[in-house]
Amino acid sequence: MSKKKLSEICNLSLSDSKAENILNLNVKNFSSFTDEIIIATANSNRHAKSVSEKLVDQLKKDKIDILGVEGEAESGWVLVDCGNIVINIMKKDERDFYDLEGLWGEHNISDISR
Repeated sequence: MSKKKLSEICNLSLSDSKAENILNLNVKNFSSFTDEIIIATANSNRHAKSVSEKLVDQLKKDKIDILGVEGEAESGWVLVDCGNIVINIMKKDERDFYDLEGLWGEHNISDISR
């Protein structure tokens, strides 16, 4: 499956789950572990868990390999690793604190979704 199609599937699942401030960072030229990072905000721990579970279910339904799921919803941050794309589902406080957009450089934002 192409990275573009995988990205579309992830973004659609996140959007359908009511995740907010979804954005894609193109880090292909800066990272050795992935080509794209997707960041989405959940409004609570329960919402983070629901968003991540629905994303994993959708990926499995589409027969996409998941390398791992890290973090607990109770921590406010769940990471889903699909190899070429890594998805971060974070509560707003954690997202503001870790500022992944700033870490990777806002000029690498390739798409701001819903």
